[in-house]
Amino acid sequence: MKKIIEMKAIRKSYKMGHNTLEVLKGIDLTIQEGEFVAILGPSGSGKSTMMNIIGCIDTKTDGDYILDGKNIEKFTENELSSIRNDKIGFIFQKFNLLGRLSTLRNVEIPLLLRGRNRKEAKSEAIRYLEMVGLGDRIHHKPIELSGGQQQRVAIARALIGQPQLLLADEPTGNLDQESGKEIMELFLKLNEEGNTIVMITHDENVAKKAKRVIRILDGKIMEVTKSEKLA
Repeated sequence: MKKIIEMKAIRKSYKMGHNTLEVLKGIDLTIQEGEFVAILGPSGSGKSTMMNIIGCIDTKTDGDYILDGKNIEKFTENELSSIRNDKIGFIFQKFNLLGRLSTLRNVEIPLLLRGRNRKEAKSEAIRYLEMVGLGDRIHHKPIELSGGQQQRVAIARALIGQPQLLLADEPTGNLDQESGKEIMELFLKLNEEGNTIVMITHDENVAKKAKRVIRILDGKIMEVTKSEKLA
């Protein structure tokens, strides 16, 4: 099976005046194509820093990060920007939708940024909104949607570019229990269709839905387990 992510002895530290804060302390991790992995840890554990490195938003201090067979260290900032737009679909806790635009326009954005014409982008956006169950909401603005519906729009936007990796940061954090359950069911469906998903969460009940759970604490991986063993 193809490796999408390889992290080897990843360290990340920040200078704070005369002191150095080490956030990640030698992370080793491999994620295969088609996996659904949850990275589980409390606030301050290093999971968000790990997510930022996986998503090429931040860079490591030491170690090797290999994404889809290529060492990220060798890429320029422009190349990293292209990777973020082409290879990774981001799903955020706060949805990050543009409030003045319709759901259709929000979902079109990644394709328009790639230079696709508006007719093609519109057709694709409608297809993905229908896929997440919002075909009847294409002209609604985010404020006219529930939290769960807004997250579905965000998922459609992440999917439209057909990324190799979906990276979800606390995707149910702003949702009620029922909406959160529906979003996790959608993730499971997307994973069954072959999508590779890495989800960051502090919620053990949410993590259980993934196929594999990686526990992180104080910047170190403490445990990797199949999710059913968490029950």
